[in-house]
Amino acid sequence: MVNGGIIGALLDCHSNWTAAYALMKQANASEPACTVTADFHVKLKAPTPSGQKIRVKAWVAELKDDRAKIEAELFTVSPTGETKLTATCAGTFVSVKPGHPAYHRWG
Repeated sequence: MVNGGIIGALLDCHSNWTAAYALMKQANASEPACTVTADFHVKLKAPTPSGQKIRVKAWVAELKDDRAKIEAELFTVSPTGETKLTATCAGTFVSVKPGHPAYHRWG
């Protein structure tokens, strides 16, 4: 089974990039905003087998000038293509400015 911490990391990362992209589009910017996780909550709904493909889906639930509330889901995909929801996530991701320790950490 996939560890809950790994599931949390996958959902946090995918949600953070969803927020960065949404904030970039909203600002009509040419590169993604530098975002950090303000909070996120994961619900583990069912065991996540490690021998199956995983699909993560995230979307914007609310968008403000400097933050986005994101919701996400993690599914397993069986060899026959059947999907099963195994975890959900909701979080707030905030755009940071120059001087913040995480500003352009991936640049």
